[in-house]
Amino acid sequence: MGFCFMMRPAMTEPGSITLPETADIETASDAYAARFAGPAGEWMLALQRRRVLAWLAEHPGSTVLDAAGGHAQLAIPLAEAGHCVTVTGSSPECARRLEGHARAGHLDFRQVDHLHLPFDDRQFAFTVCIRFLPHCGRWRELIAELCRVTQTAVIVDYPAWRSVNVFSGLLFAAKRRWEGNTRPYALFRHRAVREIFRQNGFDPGDRYAQFFFPMVLHRMLNRPGLSAALEWIPRVCGLTAGFGSPVLARFVRKENPA
Repeated sequence: MGFCFMMRPAMTEPGSITLPETADIETASDAYAARFAGPAGEWMLALQRRRVLAWLAEHPGSTVLDAAGGHAQLAIPLAEAGHCVTVTGSSPECARRLEGHARAGHLDFRQVDHLHLPFDDRQFAFTVCIRFLPHCGRWRELIAELCRVTQTAVIVDYPAWRSVNVFSGLLFAAKRRWEGNTRPYALFRHRAVREIFRQNGFDPGDRYAQFFFPMVLHRMLNRPGLSAALEWIPRVCGLTAGFGSPVLARFVRKENPA
């Protein structure tokens, strides 16, 4: 299948669109991409990528909404895997990292208000929303919109409250000195996220905690082999499943168990 990159604005009257949640402009920037540069960054992204692609592997050629996906961490791999991907962004500049990637599949960009998506109910088989929820103040409304436009399953990520992230406030200054562009983010209780999805007709499916140790530690080490060894111990002991973060979570529409 040939690759097609298209950029289209949301279908609204001029001046009528309001963008109350625009954190994805930062995550689509070169400065943010630099946080995942180098061996450690690629190792972390590969872990995320493998899990998401595995969840969609039994549904080849699906329509996928990559909400706030201008960071391109999943849009290109999803298109390469043969899915028909629509990426949304709060600004035209969110499309910049997607341009020029000739890959198998179909890729479409839409500028949108993520709290009022310009799509039909259940238009997409799957929706993926990565690196947006923790920076979205109106995250409950965001989840409601993601559920509305999705037929089968929604995949999100979020930093868990029950993890080493609970100390993030105390360590924030040190983290910012090391990373340079760290932003405050919200921590989530699993129960609270599950409840909002249930209110919108989705049951919890799989949940995968990505790391037991803070991601900044792995960036500082920049040695994927050492990081993998460090993470192996708490994972086999069951500590990562209970206390790991960030979490990748899949929620399935109730009448479509999977």
